Amino acid sequence: IKKQQQDVLGFLEANKIEFEEKDIAANEENRKWMRENVPEDSRPASGNPLPPRLFNDSRYLGDYEAFFEARENNAVYAFLGLTAPPGSKVGVYIHHSKL
Repeated sequence: IKKQQQDVLGFLEANKIEFEEKDIAANEENRKWMRENVPEDSRPASGNPLPPRLFNDSRYLGDYEAFFEARENNAVYAFLGLTAPPGSKVGVYIHHSKL
């Protein structure tokens, strides 16, 4: 989980995409929000969704695997729902856990 989180954060930082981290390990409200806002069809068969999960404001974008696939296909900006060119500041929220 930690490596995946670092991978996402590193990409966003390198591309100067503004984001806000929301730690679900230390904040029950963040954990509850993430669980409630991950769509039913994107949740595991059992248990709770694990971080990292990406949102653009309150719109669910996907998990690390979806991010990784978009990056491999040079489609990260579309995945993130961004139309701005690289370097623009756009709000993206990453729910993660500081293990």
